[in-house]
Amino acid sequence: MSLDDLVQQLRQVHGDALRAAVLYGSAASGEQVVGHSDFNVLVIVSTIDVALMRRLGQTMRAWQEAGNPPVLVLTEQEWRRSADIFPMEYADILERHRVLHGTLSLSDLTVDLQHLRLQTEQEAMGKLLRLRRGVMVAGTDAARQTDLLRSSYSALLVIFRAVLRLHGVTPERDATRVIQEVATQCGFDPAPFLSVAALVRGTALSNGEAETVLAGYLRGMDVLVEYLDRFTPPTAAAAVISPVHS
Repeated sequence: MSLDDLVQQLRQVHGDALRAAVLYGSAASGEQVVGHSDFNVLVIVSTIDVALMRRLGQTMRAWQEAGNPPVLVLTEQEWRRSADIFPMEYADILERHRVLHGTLSLSDLTVDLQHLRLQTEQEAMGKLLRLRRGVMVAGTDAARQTDLLRSSYSALLVIFRAVLRLHGVTPERDATRVIQEVATQCGFDPAPFLSVAALVRGTALSNGEAETVLAGYLRGMDVLVEYLDRFTPPTAAAAVISPVHS
């Protein structure tokens, strides 16, 4: 299922209740790696009920089977009041998005850095725990180790970009620059993460390299989680992320 297919089917099901369909994240600014980047979509509706959700079942299954994350569906009221519980997503949307249908209201929307710090630490810790489970499942199987590294890359970059935003830095489009900046800020070796970036772009790991890269990957995530646990965002009233106007 393509992005156009998704929007068309959303329009057919929701009709006038569909207020906006918005692409956000790397794909919204042309940074995606074909085959390895997610198409993150926000859908805002005036109302939604169980009958509508059922009608969208086949569409949403097809969208996720195409390798995309679940669509984020919010009512207009929920969109206006949920920046505190989805700060990573809202920060990404405020910074870079592309409206596919309708109008996205950004008036008075901001992301509090205290909320962003908490979710970033939670996501980083969750990622570390999932990696540990993945390592145990992969064992000494190099192919599984490589798949684990490759599949973790997109979500990891989301976390890294959030870390930079916590420091008042707008993340660059170049993923390798993002990795290097976060590694410098938090004090871990960027090399394993840069190896995974190259892997995603088509550079294969040599024999036995996956195990070494994975070990360094885990060490880096350990350092990142500890750093975020200690990190305190600015307490000034201006410690928020506001919409970026191009």
